[in-house]
Amino acid sequence: MDTEQALKIQWCDVRGRLCVKRLLGGPAPSLSLRIPGTAAMWFGTATDAEPQRLAVDGDGLHAAAYAERHDVCAVATGGGDFGLRLADFGGTLAGVFDEQVRHLGAMPSPVRGTADLAHALRGGTNVLMLDDQPLVLGMTGARLALNAELFEKCAKACVLAMAAGGRIKPLPWIVRHVANGRLMKDEQRARLRTLAGLLPQETKGY
Repeated sequence: MDTEQALKIQWCDVRGRLCVKRLLGGPAPSLSLRIPGTAAMWFGTATDAEPQRLAVDGDGLHAAAYAERHDVCAVATGGGDFGLRLADFGGTLAGVFDEQVRHLGAMPSPVRGTADLAHALRGGTNVLMLDDQPLVLGMTGARLALNAELFEKCAKACVLAMAAGGRIKPLPWIVRHVANGRLMKDEQRARLRTLAGLLPQETKGY
């Protein structure tokens, strides 16, 4: 089986996993996987049984994300109950968990439309709020699924704390700096592989 067909099967697997865990909610949830070595991606909505093969350099949100971030080979819009609810509490998460800052990076301010998307993604983040919906990125489909699950867990903790009037204390800056530095190195390696027409390697633990 070639890479393209393997990614089509993976798209179905990732969509199923996210739907079972209710992480593709919202008004217009969608999922795509870039096909390295081609100018295409597998794209579909949360209700599609199979994806469509679309141009990766076309119009739309997914194409805009891939154009800005060559390390990214998977994009999802929509989220779980708490990820969507984050829009009511400022639309950002402070870096309070080790795994969060290691794999999701620093979450930028919410954006509207795709006009400011490129600027928001330049810091290497793997999650942001776009038009009140989570936009989650991953170097691979498997990493995207893990990032979506991680984001929902972090959003749940922070939304419940903020709703109760609790104080959220970020990790020390040095911890965030080191973790983000490791994420940037992972993304640089993924970028080089994608530009060479190869799938990024799966990331290891912390």
